[in-house]
Amino acid sequence: MLNQDSLTQLKGLKAQMEAEKERADAVIKGTQARYGFAVLDDGREIFIPPDEMLKAFPDDRVRVCIRPDRGDKPIAEVEKLLECPIGDFNGRCVRKGKALFVEPDLPRLSRWLFIPPHARNGVKEGDFVRAALLRHPIKDGKPQAKVLSIIGNAETVGIENLYTATKYQMAREWSTEALAELEVGLASAEPLGDQRRRDLTDLEFVSIDSARTQDIDDALYAAPNSNGWCLYVAIADPTPFIKPGGILDAEIAARGTSVYFHGDAIAMLPEKLSQETCALAEDELRPALVCKVEVSDSGEVGEFEFIEAVIRSRAKLSYIAVDRYLAGNYDELMSHATPLEALYQVYRALRGHRETGELVMEERPEYRWILNDQKRIDRIEKCEKLLSQKLVEECMVAANRCCARFLRDRECAGPFIGHRGFRPDRKDEIKRFMTRFMPDFVERDLTELPVYRDAIQRMNQAADLPLRSMANRLLARAELVAKPAAHMGMGLECYSNCTSPLRKYVDFLAHRQIKAILHGEASTVHSNAELGDVSGRLAQVRVAAREAELWLQCEYLADSVGQEFDAVVAQISSSGFTAKLVDNGIEGQVDLRKDPEKFSFDRWAATLSSATRTFQLEQPVRVRLERADPAKREIVFLPVSPPETDQGESQGSGSDPAPGAPGESSP
Repeated sequence: MLNQDSLTQLKGLKAQMEAEKERADAVIKGTQARYGFAVLDDGREIFIPPDEMLKAFPDDRVRVCIRPDRGDKPIAEVEKLLECPIGDFNGRCVRKGKALFVEPDLPRLSRWLFIPPHARNGVKEGDFVRAALLRHPIKDGKPQAKVLSIIGNAETVGIENLYTATKYQMAREWSTEALAELEVGLASAEPLGDQRRRDLTDLEFVSIDSARTQDIDDALYAAPNSNGWCLYVAIADPTPFIKPGGILDAEIAARGTSVYFHGDAIAMLPEKLSQETCALAEDELRPALVCKVEVSDSGEVGEFEFIEAVIRSRAKLSYIAVDRYLAGNYDELMSHATPLEALYQVYRALRGHRETGELVMEERPEYRWILNDQKRIDRIEKCEKLLSQKLVEECMVAANRCCARFLRDRECAGPFIGHRGFRPDRKDEIKRFMTRFMPDFVERDLTELPVYRDAIQRMNQAADLPLRSMANRLLARAELVAKPAAHMGMGLECYSNCTSPLRKYVDFLAHRQIKAILHGEASTVHSNAELGDVSGRLAQVRVAAREAELWLQCEYLADSVGQEFDAVVAQISSSGFTAKLVDNGIEGQVDLRKDPEKFSFDRWAATLSSATRTFQLEQPVRVRLERADPAKREIVFLPVSPPETDQGESQGSGSDPAPGAPGESSP
């Protein structure tokens, strides 16, 4: 036994060792291996050994004890959980022996979570589920989960869309309170009897949309005048039925937009509004906000006014039918020849003016998905944008331009859509790009709209290199802003959106602003932060739609592994490139890091070069499908033969050539 002095010495040594330990709060950073790191608030990263990593999840906030390891390098031991960011999550039920687990669909969590029998909720192996954390692993490294609901399985029709909508928490149902508020709005609002509305039922409005569309939010009419044409864009008006700041309004704002999956849709507004009361249906009296705009013979958008009106659409026409009529192949629409012929002339003038004096997005092939009864891809057809679609697009752009001018001239706080052109944080790269490819623009101010427009038009005309695509990485994204700002990408001084209030919350907000001004009321003061929240919701919808698309594409290609396809290089980086299949538009990754040859990346020329091969942006390539994994939403290709390219001066190896080298532009 130890005597009293020995015990005292031992306690003192233990106290000294304990005092040498450091305790700190940290966030867990996981790795592909079993170990991880504790990221301290002061920026230090301390190694966490595998056994300790079992006690926590990536992104957990914990308290750690830091002590020296054998080699005097510090290691962290997880002592206490402070915060776990994991809430509800999606996943798939998997089995190991007799035990059931959920494989979480979370970006940095690869661990399976055990589902105890009492928390299974009838789940079976292979089911897709919504789950929650039941037990954190902080005590013994053994986490558990509980099943909240079963979404379906691989045989469920439309599981790809159902799962994705659940993962991103896209509400399909409306709260009882919101529906009750809607009924009050429908019963009390009488927009058709509003004396402030102008009767425009004598104008021969027609809607042009997809044949199946029910939430018709615009109708068009045009007539010639002494200076060109008078274009009327009638826009569905849901604002009388929705109380500002109410429960329904809040739920609409939370959705932000209608979500269009392939074979499925989640509407932004209740169907009673979007498909019944407000939709500009054929031969129905409807309240509308009408933009009346003068269009000159040369296609300039001139004087305009916004009118609260009552209209009656004469017909619901499909894109295909109108396209056939405009091509002279469909006489059944002759009864609507007067508005259609005038609208076609307006389109030609507007489009011509935008192509010569502003900026128009370059046209790319489009692809039509034909789905089977399981809502999976049966085939994909390549197609071009129809003339009728372009016609509607130009009329909508004209109305949106008027909306922006209307809000700007009355000093409204948005919503505006701004696009800054080249990114302000890439000035040095932009200068090097211009020095290499467009030296006469080096000293010009690319933040000025005319200069930017000239630069992009020059890039579009370049024949040797795809400069416009090459410059994509140097361009900013469009953003919602409270103050009027240039939309460099369209070559316009200001821009907004108001033509889809049944489908987009931004357009709905613009309607409220316009109507407040028409009524002599104060407009709403929107902040950039508020509009940023709307942008965030829209970005999330795009991610969700892309994820569901990729899942369907993986299933479509699953039986084609090993087959070869014609493709083009759609994006390129130091690690490889994205290949886009010519016949169906599906994109997948080509990873060249494991290739036997070593590749050198020239970001200025957008090329990857080895001793025998060069890959360049927009270059045709032949690829072989290596993997199409629906579970990981991952499509991987391999290049199958050296592309036929000119190994001349344009194929740089990474160093800049002398100023004046040929070049092109960006979108």
